[in-house]
Amino acid sequence: MAEEFKKPSDDELQKKLTPDQFRVTQQCGTEPPFKNEYWDNKREGIYVDIVSGEPLFGSKDKFDSGTGWPSFSRPLKSQNITESQDSSFGMRRLEVKSKLAGSHLGHLFNDGPKQLGGMRYCINSASLRFIPKDDLEQEGYGEYKKLFE
Repeated sequence: MAEEFKKPSDDELQKKLTPDQFRVTQQCGTEPPFKNEYWDNKREGIYVDIVSGEPLFGSKDKFDSGTGWPSFSRPLKSQNITESQDSSFGMRRLEVKSKLAGSHLGHLFNDGPKQLGGMRYCINSASLRFIPKDDLEQEGYGEYKKLFE
């Protein structure tokens, strides 16, 4: 997948994505808490970048942070995530992006559950596509089925 991906132009992305998905992934936007698609999703599966399809997070690492956004203790593959300092809005935090597409995903905080490693990847639903465990093979993510066995 990595060799094949070429990021589409903004014009192409505006046709492919919803306005919210484009705003969040391409303009570093944020969606409202508790009013987004995956904040309370409890189904088993993986979450991929809405732009590139990069595998990002798994449901086994998802937890309820009480913030209203999907929260994960770790990425599926750390090499699919980039982190950089973000000092917007008068805060110091780490911005999280997908490696291939450079999609803004959300932010990383060190206030996650200690028993899960203490990290909280606070991610916008608009930057994700959920692949249920039963669809992993047909969607091209068969290697992740082992996470649910």
